[in-house]
Amino acid sequence: MSPAPSEEGLVAWLRTLTARQIPGSRGRSQRSRGTLIGDDAATLPSGAVVTVDQQVEGVHFPAGLAPAIVARRLLAVNLSDLAASGARPRHAFLALAAPTGFDHRGFFRALVGACAKYDVELAGGDLAVARELHLALTLIGERRKRGATLARDSARPGQILWLGGTLGESALGCELLRRGAHPRGSSVVLPASLPVKGELRTAAVRAVRRHLLPTPQLELGRWLAARDRGADIAAIDVSDGLAKDLHRLCAASGIGARLDGAALLAAAPPHLAELAAQLKVDPRRWVEGGGEDYVLLFTLPKRTSPPRKFGALAIGSITRAKGIFVIDPDATPASRQRRLVNVGWDHLGRQRRLSGR
Repeated sequence: MSPAPSEEGLVAWLRTLTARQIPGSRGRSQRSRGTLIGDDAATLPSGAVVTVDQQVEGVHFPAGLAPAIVARRLLAVNLSDLAASGARPRHAFLALAAPTGFDHRGFFRALVGACAKYDVELAGGDLAVARELHLALTLIGERRKRGATLARDSARPGQILWLGGTLGESALGCELLRRGAHPRGSSVVLPASLPVKGELRTAAVRAVRRHLLPTPQLELGRWLAARDRGADIAAIDVSDGLAKDLHRLCAASGIGARLDGAALLAAAPPHLAELAAQLKVDPRRWVEGGGEDYVLLFTLPKRTSPPRKFGALAIGSITRAKGIFVIDPDATPASRQRRLVNVGWDHLGRQRRLSGR
């Protein structure tokens, strides 16, 4: 039996396989046909932008999570892929396999309500029975008129690397859930092993909520797509960790990156370091490899900055030389530059979420 491939390894193999199978594709890149396997979403010849994502109980979310939260989380993580493409969501198709006794009505009330918030129509799907909850949602969006579809292979040397928000908070929330935190109605019960009060407690509760109910950055994605001129902006959503997703963006674009270590520290939300110390975890691991923050990681020309309302942070620059390095200005000269290790979530490989799942 051959060893299990990594997610990137399997995707690369699929690109080669599909290129061989598509008539007339020889001599043309997959990008010229409108899509590249492995992107956050696929752009079809009709102009439709399509993405599909799964959520599995016990893998993506804790067993026994309220169906309403599962529904809203499922939609949000899929919308994040359309945000990274700069598309406007329009239609959804759901495949749902659930155990006997599952609260289907409660689930669909929440899903339809969340769809209405984002102007998405639940247009169809399929239902089945299974031992554990398993959901797959397909979203169909549309490109902005005269706008581009963002992709991860468009980064150019000299561009500035930006984040759409803070990192590490979702990984903290995931860790707290693993240690016994759980939602109760509209509140969150923290584990007894974390006796925190005041601002620390507020930060811990906020982390659990962010992990369970992320916010897709659709408006930021559309703003980026409106400014893309000739495929000169690259974007990806940070779902599997900054390190892993930045490695994917750099590999697709054939470039490298230099990150500002001080800027990465500033990308952590308030009180993350204090809570990490109580949990005996290095907060840098959460910031660089935690994942599931669902903020956009994107490039812009030097003289272009996102509007302040998006809360975006400049964290580094794109280089012609390959390799991703973090420059820590406060470190000793011998350790000032370090390579960013490609850590994060890989469904098929041996890497697992830093929370232990």
